[in-house]
Amino acid sequence: MTRQIPTIDFDLRQLEIFRKVVDLKSFSKAANAVFLTQASVSERISTLENMVGTRLLDRLGREVVPTRAGELLYKHAILLLEMKKTASLEMEDFLGIRRGDIRLGGSTIPGEYILPKVIGRFYEKYPSLSVTLTIADSAEIENRVLGGDIELGVVGSRGSQRHLILHELWKDELVLAVPPTHRWAEKKEVTIEELGEVPFIFREAGSGTFRILDEHLRAAGSEGLNALKPVACFGTSTAIKEGIKGGLGVSILSSRALDTELKAGILKTLRIKDLPISRSFYLIRDRRRIASPLCQALIEFLLDTSRREKNDPGI
Repeated sequence: MTRQIPTIDFDLRQLEIFRKVVDLKSFSKAANAVFLTQASVSERISTLENMVGTRLLDRLGREVVPTRAGELLYKHAILLLEMKKTASLEMEDFLGIRRGDIRLGGSTIPGEYILPKVIGRFYEKYPSLSVTLTIADSAEIENRVLGGDIELGVVGSRGSQRHLILHELWKDELVLAVPPTHRWAEKKEVTIEELGEVPFIFREAGSGTFRILDEHLRAAGSEGLNALKPVACFGTSTAIKEGIKGGLGVSILSSRALDTELKAGILKTLRIKDLPISRSFYLIRDRRRIASPLCQALIEFLLDTSRREKNDPGI
């Protein structure tokens, strides 16, 4: 007599709950996220494990982590849930129902100085769509895109994550900013050696600006950021600008972040001799995930905006 192997089955709601438990590493947090009680979430996970025929989650202290079988199911759950979302959005698009929210991440410079204006233009074209913008350093934006928290990111360095698709958007120049009372204020440039002699305000380690600066300094034969004299480390360009205004030190900043201060004469800029520092901002997304129609609309808009700015820098 042939032994019949039970069929493994599950529905998308179970996968949605399972994914939230894995993402949040907690039954209680997942329960809040999916609008169920914790007992109901536990019951549905138990049912899913019985249907699959193996344990999917382990409780390690206060955290919940997937087993090897759970990791396998989680990988497919992401794809299936993304396909469901895409199918729904494409049907709405076909029927002329263009609405929804897009989760976008931006590192500090594009997030604070470029994307808000671009999102305003995007809203004029798609008034039924909204964009939720998260601002963090480049490294965190990359991790959030890879983790699925946000669909798209705009960052100030290429990074090294193999799962990311990159599209170059805008160019940027990095310049040395000093207060108008500084002894360098009337200079046009200083040497790398001079730069290493004055108090310097740093950004956090994940900053794309300082990753690029370190690469350029090392390429010029110095010790990179180690050649500078740290006086403070701030988390945003705004905080660094305030530190410079207050006479705390000097720093390297994006020219895009200094426009208002330069026009008002609050700060002065100069360059580092024989070290032109430029970089690009990149649009990133996870190649393992299917881009939703809404996400694709924003991608096309950002790329089109970038092309038009290159042809007409005054835009």
